[in-house]
Amino acid sequence: MEILMSIMIGIVFTVSIYLFLSRSLLRVTLATLLMSHGVHLLLLTLSGLQRGASPFLNFQADAYSDPLPQALVLTAIVISFGVTSLLLVMAYRTFKVHNTDDLEELRGSADE
Repeated sequence: MEILMSIMIGIVFTVSIYLFLSRSLLRVTLATLLMSHGVHLLLLTLSGLQRGASPFLNFQADAYSDPLPQALVLTAIVISFGVTSLLLVMAYRTFKVHNTDDLEELRGSADE
């Protein structure tokens, strides 16, 4: 199962890097969102995927799932939501001011 998840994480990272290399500001924002989801999946996969293991309930349990990676991913989801919303607002404001979302045109207008 970890191999399949690793392949899927590689695909998500590949798509996000491809979107980072585009000229559209909205695609760069979506690439940030995809990259953060890839990191979340990576953290959960590296912590070990276990089926049927309950959370830590008592000290006599044979196997239990570690809640720390899940807590870290939950915190990272909240942070990435805030970063994505900030980037969307900044992209919208940039589009309203310059009437384009092309990064090459934005760079050309900054040089003038």
